[in-house]
Amino acid sequence: MSSSRVAVDVYGGDYAPTEIIKGAMSAVSSNDKLNIVLIGNEYKILKELSKFDYDASRVSIINATEAVGMSDKPTIALRKKNSSMMVGAKLVKNSEADAFITAGNSGAAMVISMFILGKIKGIGRPAIATILPTLKGYVLLIDAGANVDCKVVNLVEFALMGSVYAKYIMNIDKPKVGLLSNGEEPGKGNHLTLKTYDVLSLSKLNFIGNIEGNSIYKGKADVVICDGFVGNIVLKTSESIPGIISEFLKIEIKKSIWYKIGFLLAKPAFRLLKRKIDYAEIGGAPLLGINGACIISHGRSKAKAIKNAILKASKFSELKINDKIQLAVEHCRVLANLRKVENV
Repeated sequence: MSSSRVAVDVYGGDYAPTEIIKGAMSAVSSNDKLNIVLIGNEYKILKELSKFDYDASRVSIINATEAVGMSDKPTIALRKKNSSMMVGAKLVKNSEADAFITAGNSGAAMVISMFILGKIKGIGRPAIATILPTLKGYVLLIDAGANVDCKVVNLVEFALMGSVYAKYIMNIDKPKVGLLSNGEEPGKGNHLTLKTYDVLSLSKLNFIGNIEGNSIYKGKADVVICDGFVGNIVLKTSESIPGIISEFLKIEIKKSIWYKIGFLLAKPAFRLLKRKIDYAEIGGAPLLGINGACIISHGRSKAKAIKNAILKASKFSELKINDKIQLAVEHCRVLANLRKVENV
C-alpha cells in the first residue's frame, strides 16, 4: 500500500485544536503509511504536538492566519484566502495532499471545495454522503444536506456516486439502492421521486424501489437516495435519538431499585449499542462529486472521530474513488439521456 498525505483543518470543530491534533496523532500511530499536514496557528499546533512522541518526518505544519467560523456564510468563507479550509483545499488541488478533512462549517467546506477543486466531469451537484447504523450493518444516506432543491438528474447522480462508495469503501458487492419516499408503491411520492423512480428502474444499478423512513434503520437498502432538504432532516432526527433514549433511561431508572439493577446487568449491551450508533466510529461524511477528496466531520468531533475521518480520507484516496465515480458516470446511458431531456 502506497503512502498517503492527509491535510487536517486544525481550526475546525468545537474541540479544536486539542482534540483535532490528538486524533491526527492517533491516526498517524495506527497507520505507518500515513502522513499528516496540520493547518492552523503554528504556535498552538507546536504547543499541542509537544505532548506527543511522534515521527516528525511524517507530520508537517502549515501556518494559516484565518479561520472559518461556524456562523460564516459561504461568501464570507471564500474571502478568507488564508483560512485553514482554503489552504487545505488548495493542497489537494496542487497534489500536495491526497485528501482534506475538517470538522468546521460544513456549508463553507462544501463551497470552498467546489470553488477550489471543481466537480468531477459529468457530475452536476456534489452531495454529502453520511453513514447511519441499521439492524444489518450500515446504510449510506445521500444527499445529507448539500442540495436543498434537486432535479431528477441530480438524484440519479447521487445513486451512482453512492453505489460506488458503498461498493469500495463499505465493501458491499452489489449495493441495494432505495429511493426515499412516503410509500413503497411505485406510484407514491412527489413529482421528483416519481420521475426519479422511472429513471432508476431503467438503470443498471441494483435499484430496489421506494423505501419509507421506517425502513432505513432496518437495513432494507444499502444506499438511500433523497434531496438534501429531506436528507438533512433525516440526519438531524437520527442524531437526536441516542440522546433522547439516554435521557428516557435516566429518568426511568431512578424510579425503582429494580430498574437500577436491571440497568447494571444490561450495561454491557448498552455499551455495545452506544458504540454501534456513535458517529465517532464513522468519522465523517465524504463530499462526493468534487474533483478531490474531502471528508466533513461533525462539529462535536473529538479525537476518535477525527482519527477515523483521517483514515477514511486516506482510504478514499488510495482506492481512487473519484476515478471510479467518473467511470460509472461515463457508462450510465440513462444519465446521458436524462441530461438531454433536462438540458443540463
